[in-house]
Amino acid sequence: MYESRFYRNQMLAKNLCSFEVKVKETDLFICAERDLKDIAYELVLLYRSQLENFISSYPVFLKTFVPIEVPANAPDIVKSMANAAHIAGVGPMAAVAGAISEYVGRGLLEYSDEVIVENGGDIFINTSAERKIGIYAGKSPLSNKIAISIRPEDMPLGVCTSSGTVGHSVSFGKADAVVIISKDTSLADAVATKIGNLVHTKDDIRQAIAHAQDIPGVEGAIIIVEDGLGGWGRFEFSPSFA
Repeated sequence: MYESRFYRNQMLAKNLCSFEVKVKETDLFICAERDLKDIAYELVLLYRSQLENFISSYPVFLKTFVPIEVPANAPDIVKSMANAAHIAGVGPMAAVAGAISEYVGRGLLEYSDEVIVENGGDIFINTSAERKIGIYAGKSPLSNKIAISIRPEDMPLGVCTSSGTVGHSVSFGKADAVVIISKDTSLADAVATKIGNLVHTKDDIRQAIAHAQDIPGVEGAIIIVEDGLGGWGRFEFSPSFA
């Protein structure tokens, strides 16, 4: 069933061409220097095929909620997800959206120096200008009130969001939004899931932020629960898009 991604209107980059690519569960919003929809579509097919073929031989990869080892000859995208899951302490499919974003994004960098790929709130970004990424947090009064400023020198970068109150992804927590920033988009996605699982009330924010700080490769985190907010990292958190 198609889910309206209304928040994508806030992501429009005025100096870039934007387009969408949808294949089965994969629903990408992409910004690039020109329309690369056909190339992006082929990249999605490629990486989905690699994942689907691997899962057909190793179905546990799809279903497990804990890290697992994968063969040395597994596709790179599979190994990236498995490595992220091992670091975060979750199942590898917790990294799938971030992995697709990054692998498609890096493929598009061969055709465009500037690329933004968003996949269900999980973003791979590489641009020459500073960008602001807004945080959608469902019914929280802080939803769409906070933006993360990403500087060119920090890119390429992954910015991934997990929620226990928004969307269909599995979360065992109740956070309205957990945002994790990392150079590894697969890792950002997996850690967002892990930290999201730890947050049930506003009282959990401080401890969850501390946990995120201890995970290698994580460069920033922000958590929203109702009217509660916690953040850490060297990135600037702006009050709005103004």
